[in-house]
Amino acid sequence: MSTGLARRIGLFDATMLVMGGIIGSGIFINPYVVAQEVGTPFLILGAWVVGGLIAVAGAFVYAELSSLRPTVGGQYAFLREAFHPGTAFLYGWSLLLVIQSGGMAAVAVAFARYFLELTGLGLSESVVAVAALGVLTLVNCLGVAVGSRLQSVLMVLKTLAILCLVAAGFLFTGGNHASGHPLLDRPPSFDLVTAFGAALVPVLFSYGGWQTSGFVAGEMKQPERDMPRALLLGVVGVVALYLAVNLVCLRVLGPTALAGTHAPASEVMRLALGERGATLIGLGITISALGFLSQGILTAPRVYFAMSQDKLFFRAVGYLHPTTRVPVVAIVLQGVWAAIIALSGRYEQIVNYVVSADFIFFGLTGASLFVFRRRGEKGSFGTPGHPFTTIFFVAGCWLVVASVVYRHPFDSLVGWGLLLCGIPAFLLWRSRAAA
Repeated sequence: MSTGLARRIGLFDATMLVMGGIIGSGIFINPYVVAQEVGTPFLILGAWVVGGLIAVAGAFVYAELSSLRPTVGGQYAFLREAFHPGTAFLYGWSLLLVIQSGGMAAVAVAFARYFLELTGLGLSESVVAVAALGVLTLVNCLGVAVGSRLQSVLMVLKTLAILCLVAAGFLFTGGNHASGHPLLDRPPSFDLVTAFGAALVPVLFSYGGWQTSGFVAGEMKQPERDMPRALLLGVVGVVALYLAVNLVCLRVLGPTALAGTHAPASEVMRLALGERGATLIGLGITISALGFLSQGILTAPRVYFAMSQDKLFFRAVGYLHPTTRVPVVAIVLQGVWAAIIALSGRYEQIVNYVVSADFIFFGLTGASLFVFRRRGEKGSFGTPGHPFTTIFFVAGCWLVVASVVYRHPFDSLVGWGLLLCGIPAFLLWRSRAAA
């Protein structure tokens, strides 16, 4: 009887995992954040186009890395084998402690807010958020096939919600408020460059997440073939959806009104279909948030499982259920810790602390391709335009780091402090492994 992870994920489910890891509730909200930084349709759409190009370049890089190392852990494995086990451990440490769990906690509460608004139930947001995390944790403990199918269904539903938003905005609203504006909202200057850089921060946050699909490469039927395809199909699909959402928001609202609303998707649907439309998109946002949670609970625990297999984490985290062959302890650990953060009420602040560290790891992973290439290794998929596309991706990631440090230096320092706390933890587990 096999004792390894079960290989039950095909190309379609893998593509849905890629898209599900990117699309959360942010695309329904973040267009207004970008519009507050740059005030013309050209600059707003330009930020989403540049962000999309960076995301596609990242998909190229991760596709080659996945064909080189089609193993469980994805980004963790790339960093471990390109640089040092300590680098990979710090990534996994940050992923569990704050990045993944904090993001999931924030999205769980966003789900709870929309769910309670739609149902009118007299429950607290914390209770609903924890219940959602608990149910999805249980589902993913039943097996990777069950978890990936649920994720695929939720991904299809939230794609339909986005398409409904775009169709309603184009078909049932009059006028075009995106025309008649100048290209730039200020003269070419350093101020324009920094403003565009600031606009790229929420854009790249919205595009981030494709890397999590690589965590389950060890459970794909044919990872060398399907992982690169899933990455490219998924990222290109998301870029197309995101540009369509921003086009319809600008057409219906215009840049000024877009910057002035905190719920652009709801406003577009309200103008198109009245309150019924706002309720419909609220349901779509709820499903989208749930899909993001499902994807995170399915994928991220595979990193902690890989850390345990490397004897750099608690041995119990590497336990596989004999029937479902999924890392149930790692899955429960992820769900419980995300629930604790959701209950603490400090999830948003914690997520902000580690943004700069998160994109440092993105850049390091892109740089790892140069390490593998220098060793003479090349996968079945070759990154188009390498080294230029790879450099473009790494530079884009570190532009986000620079922007966050420039605008939020204290939060960045705290984030690095949390990251550096992983160094003594790594040394402790490494000494135990050597004993």
